[in-house]
Amino acid sequence: MTDSDLPMDSSIKFVVPIKTVERPLKLSEFAKMELKSIGMMDDKGKIKLKGVSPKMLKRMKLESVDCPVLANEIAFIQCYVCKNFYSRITGKVNCKGEPLSVNT
Repeated sequence: MTDSDLPMDSSIKFVVPIKTVERPLKLSEFAKMELKSIGMMDDKGKIKLKGVSPKMLKRMKLESVDCPVLANEIAFIQCYVCKNFYSRITGKVNCKGEPLSVNT
């Protein structure tokens, strides 16, 4: 990452590229509980993100990022609902990079 990759907003610490995977990565149990608690996942485990079309959601399930905060590869949906997610622009995620109290 170079200085030109960083956005002008000073709250952004990382710009992380989005990778495409062949098979969807599993969400952690904590991420599933969080999605259910905020109403983005039903009891059967179906994800329903507000403002995201079914076609885009299908594409998001086949994407992953190397999370700089958790230091491992996670599903993009888990990144999308994280409190550190700032925005997604042209195949890159802007991450605030703040420490998480509980591993998501």
